[in-house]
Amino acid sequence: MCRALIYLGKPLLLDDLLFRPDSSLVNQAYMPKMLHMLNLAGFGMMAWDRRGHEPDVPHRYSSPTLPVFDRNLKSLATKTRAECVLAHVRGVAYSTTVNISDQNCHPFHFPGMKVALAHNGDIYRIGEMKSTLRGHLKDEYASQIAGSTDSEWLYALLLSRLPDPTREPTREELTTAVAELVDIIRRVRREHGIDISSSCNLFIATGHQVMGLRYCFDFGRYRTGAPSQVHEANLSYLSMWFTLGREFGYHGGEWQMIGGEHAATSVLIGSEPLSSNTAHWQSVPEYSYVHVDTLTGAPRVTVRGLDA
Repeated sequence: MCRALIYLGKPLLLDDLLFRPDSSLVNQAYMPKMLHMLNLAGFGMMAWDRRGHEPDVPHRYSSPTLPVFDRNLKSLATKTRAECVLAHVRGVAYSTTVNISDQNCHPFHFPGMKVALAHNGDIYRIGEMKSTLRGHLKDEYASQIAGSTDSEWLYALLLSRLPDPTREPTREELTTAVAELVDIIRRVRREHGIDISSSCNLFIATGHQVMGLRYCFDFGRYRTGAPSQVHEANLSYLSMWFTLGREFGYHGGEWQMIGGEHAATSVLIGSEPLSSNTAHWQSVPEYSYVHVDTLTGAPRVTVRGLDA
């Protein structure tokens, strides 16, 4: 199952998120600490640098190969700083039918849109639901779906719920759109008689605000008639953590966020902590989201639950 992270705050070297920490995102591709499954189906990243050309347009990098062997990514990471980063390593079931391609690498971001999305989870029997979900998608977003993942459909659905995805949404607009997305998936699953556990952890970024949703539909319900087919990642509620502070880096002999919440200028949200010491990390509660924005200066943090 996938692993993802979001960073928002002071300009930070990409190497300090992707490669150098003991539990960096690249390390999580082949040795995640909170999931036994490997994430070998590709890497994707979007990075916003307000000092660069067209500061509101994020830089995108993706590859369907394993990031630990990607010398281009490593070279980019050692020379690039960004104020906002959304990155993802893709994990899929071990099957010859799975499509490993650049079109299926997260994050998803259609041209001209302010919002980007990555997904950690698996919407069970999504293929059966697409005809019904299509009625909830606006044509301009449905026509841009290029890959075969459930995640890109979630992204198109999110855009369809926003008043105007080409501009920066307010905090209320974004959180309302996510809540409506969850409600639509829940109702469509019910229409199709689907009640098997399906994880839906979402990582969303605009360059000025970020949001992590920790959610699962019908957690605890499995195909008891075929226990060998139960996906390992669905046996536990997928994790999500966040940490706030003044600066993330190598301090006092370990990777950590320093400065404390009272002096916070930066936030990290991840499928799992990037550091071995988790004392400064908080777990996002189940069926809840964490939202952080810097639209008015210092980070504003909201942690709130959604109806299960």
